[in-house]
Amino acid sequence: MKRSKITTWLFWLIPLVFLAVFFYQPLLNIFRLVFSDRFNQGWQFFSLETLLRPLLFTLWQAFLSTVLTLVIGLPAAYLFAKFDFPGRKGLRALSLLPFILPTVVVATAFNTLLGPRGWLNLILMDLFNLSNPPLSLLNSLPGILLAHVFYNTSIVIRLVENSLTRLNPHFEEAARALGANPWRVFREVSLPLLMPSILSATLLVFLFDFTSFGVVLMLGGPQYATLEVEIYNQAMNRFNLPMASLLSIIQLAVTLLITSLQNRISTPRYGKAALSAESKTRVKAKTRLEKLYVAVSVILLLILFVAPILSLVSRSLITMEAERGERGEIETGFTLRYYTELFQNRSGSVFYANPLAAIRNSLVFSLLTMLIASALGLLSAYALAGSGRLTRFLEPLFMLPLGASAVILGLGFLISFNRAVWVGGHFPILIPIAHSLIALPFVVRTILPAIRSIPASLREAAQSMGANPWRVFREVDLPILLRAIIVSLAFSFTISLGEFGASSFLSSAQTPTIPTLIFRYISLPGALNYGQALAMSTLLLITSTAGSLLIEKIRFPGEELF
Repeated sequence: MKRSKITTWLFWLIPLVFLAVFFYQPLLNIFRLVFSDRFNQGWQFFSLETLLRPLLFTLWQAFLSTVLTLVIGLPAAYLFAKFDFPGRKGLRALSLLPFILPTVVVATAFNTLLGPRGWLNLILMDLFNLSNPPLSLLNSLPGILLAHVFYNTSIVIRLVENSLTRLNPHFEEAARALGANPWRVFREVSLPLLMPSILSATLLVFLFDFTSFGVVLMLGGPQYATLEVEIYNQAMNRFNLPMASLLSIIQLAVTLLITSLQNRISTPRYGKAALSAESKTRVKAKTRLEKLYVAVSVILLLILFVAPILSLVSRSLITMEAERGERGEIETGFTLRYYTELFQNRSGSVFYANPLAAIRNSLVFSLLTMLIASALGLLSAYALAGSGRLTRFLEPLFMLPLGASAVILGLGFLISFNRAVWVGGHFPILIPIAHSLIALPFVVRTILPAIRSIPASLREAAQSMGANPWRVFREVDLPILLRAIIVSLAFSFTISLGEFGASSFLSSAQTPTIPTLIFRYISLPGALNYGQALAMSTLLLITSTAGSLLIEKIRFPGEELF
């Protein structure tokens, strides 16, 4: 018993020390900096407009993005929950991909679709013989909104579909037996039961839109700066750390409020009687209206999920501009030049960044993140599983990094740690640590349901036969947890590989990552730089897609990741 208590304390101690040093300390230092006398000089650049303008725009674009996401996501959730149609499983798996994709890939994909050199403008210019792009969706609010809808629709689909498939059918049957028409059954029975999941999905989508960084930075331009983008500009371009810290505190306060509301609302209010096992009553569309609904919904979802991805891949392989190739000839049409030029510096530019170094760095950082986040997540999940009623109060300690954006983490690390000590020459260990903090909430939410599903009788039987705690874990727990652990490893690896917010603060010219290199390429003028950004984004897309398919195939059938 004594050893069990020591083990339990270790389960708590290791992840809490990690969080205290690398999460709570940087956040505290951000607070300290705002009121520090050492940085009073930075306040001479302070203005109320600098504070209110990005805050109001952040709230406005997050509200619009959330409404549009619900308009697409709620009908899609009903489609997957109630109807069986050819390709349903494949389309449902495809719906998870946008959420897994790195923000730089999403932004680059929409650039290839809607930008001045994107397919839509190129086709219109060819059809109407125009010399200039007719549409200007890049660096605009509609471009940001479309990318956010693409990015977050999967959250609404997963959360609301899960509730729809688990609604106890006896409630609706009883209402119909009492004479209620279908609309009244939905309004007075189904909708109140679904409201917690709808509100939870709404707040979660709003949270991700509110903390959006890469999409807004690459698609919005300087005139559409959210809090995240303004924090980056103040810290990295204007070197005004006090202002960046103040903006971070405001953003953190809002995100914590949203996170606490989301956690409270997501708790079922009607007890287990309102839910049943997953429904198997999906039916094929029979009436003309149902067939039309299924057909239109599937077409819209395919356009939403597939068009940006196909646009990115095809645009990386096809050049529509007249470019001079390696031997000076004019090249158009299909080409692999964007990929081959990634590894050559023909112009001898001093600004050249080696993509092989970026790929190597990203892979090393991802492997370290995978090990750190999964190990800490496993310990945290065991600690929470053994906390009983305290879990409700202790779980936010591990979920808080979900509310603090990667940009705030990057700023906190920049303020808190001496880069000369932590970077160690050419290897910034802070990057995989920051990535591990971002991945930790997802790991905990993946492993915790699996631990709770282990029957206590199996452990008791093993202990009664003389098995020590390690052997009980190895032969009882581990086989049951294996799928959840593999999903956690894949999720951590994929998140780290495409993380951009914290990496934009912590990486350097000597240690680029794939996302920071993509941003660098796409920010430089010239068709070749643009094409190299597309090639790098496509390679990252392929890797992220593989991770997404693995997660969907072996995900533990418990709580959702969101």
